[in-house]
Amino acid sequence: MTRHVRRHRRSRLVASLATLALVLAVVGGIAVALRPAATDAALPSPGARPQVPSATSTATPDETPTVAPTPEPDAQLTIVAAGDVLPHLPVDASARTANGYDFGKLLAGMDDWVAGADLALCHMEVPIAPAGKKPSGYPLFGAPKQIAQALKDQGWDGCSTASNHSVDRGFAGITATLDAFDAVGLGHAGTARTAKEAAQPQLYRLERAGQTITVAHIAAAYGTNGMPIDADKPWSVELIDVPTMVEQAKEARAAGADLVVASVHCCVEYQTQPTAEQEQIDQQLADSGEIDLVIGHHAHVPQPVARLQGGPDGRGMWVAYGLGNFVSNQDAACCVPETDSGIFLTAHVVSPAADPATGAKAGPARIDMVEWTGVTVDRLGGHRVHALPDITDGVGKLSAKQVAQREGRVAKAAGHEAPERTIPVTPTGPAPVVVMRKG
Repeated sequence: MTRHVRRHRRSRLVASLATLALVLAVVGGIAVALRPAATDAALPSPGARPQVPSATSTATPDETPTVAPTPEPDAQLTIVAAGDVLPHLPVDASARTANGYDFGKLLAGMDDWVAGADLALCHMEVPIAPAGKKPSGYPLFGAPKQIAQALKDQGWDGCSTASNHSVDRGFAGITATLDAFDAVGLGHAGTARTAKEAAQPQLYRLERAGQTITVAHIAAAYGTNGMPIDADKPWSVELIDVPTMVEQAKEARAAGADLVVASVHCCVEYQTQPTAEQEQIDQQLADSGEIDLVIGHHAHVPQPVARLQGGPDGRGMWVAYGLGNFVSNQDAACCVPETDSGIFLTAHVVSPAADPATGAKAGPARIDMVEWTGVTVDRLGGHRVHALPDITDGVGKLSAKQVAQREGRVAKAAGHEAPERTIPVTPTGPAPVVVMRKG
């Protein structure tokens, strides 16, 4: 509470006596008697501001007050992830231009959702076709190299690349994919061109509220559809092995990672409920205490979002068992209806500020909560991708009724443990630094 210094009013009698005192200067004691009592507040000099003692000051009048330092706010950021980037040949045809391919027009409906994130991680389901080779589709995929630039332009920072299609075009396809990613500045995890590269985690560094927060991304797949991985390059595709993934997470933390995100490509397609194998893998990762978030792929349909026991500090670990498709040519015409949609996952990270007095943090960076948003593809309308909350009245070849049906299916699959998000997030700071893996 602010304290005010009040001025004393003197009576008319006091004023008269003061005048008399000036005339009768020899009676100096009268003037002394007329001063305010010692217990009253002293009058400030003209124009002087009253001094207000600080509530936190312990200084005496002759000392400089000690002011407590202002604490920094907690650092906050978001990580987003989406389902399979699966460019079948009809998808390539929709992106075809007179001079090549423009996948940006297919993805444009998600621009705000991706660009608003602080860190955006996609899943490149298929390899890029090697130089001089034509793009191809199912069963042995090879995407046009322009897909890498389109993903970067939209705002993705990196992708997991371990999948059952990783070696569809042999080791040359792995090389072509990672070369294309490097050329545009996209990070990558799950495949490698050298053993040295395979041993390095993909790191992303973000500056927030005076802190540097480093996120590591690791990835693995259940297999390669029977296609052989070169015998002399076993490290070129990361296959699921929980102890190995846990060790990778530990190494990533030793390299400075505050958070570890694991992409797991497994297990049965076109099934909403996770398999027992999925649940076992993800629970073991949670039990390790080294993984902050698990992102699932391969099923091509949305699967539940859940919080498992375990995780760092025993505070639990979020898992999206399967994010379904991001862009593909799948829907009820070829597969099951649920393949026309996917989940766009938003994870919120909080990193406590350091104590300004001691410099110690109250705790490490952790994922505070996650949210899901339904995503769908207008296959008949040129394979355009949209966030379902954005198109409730229908869009392109999709009616409002179809949109509502897809929204209902995604919501049912995602479950009730995480809330739905219906608007994009906004960046909390500058874009991340992608720490490129070196071979």
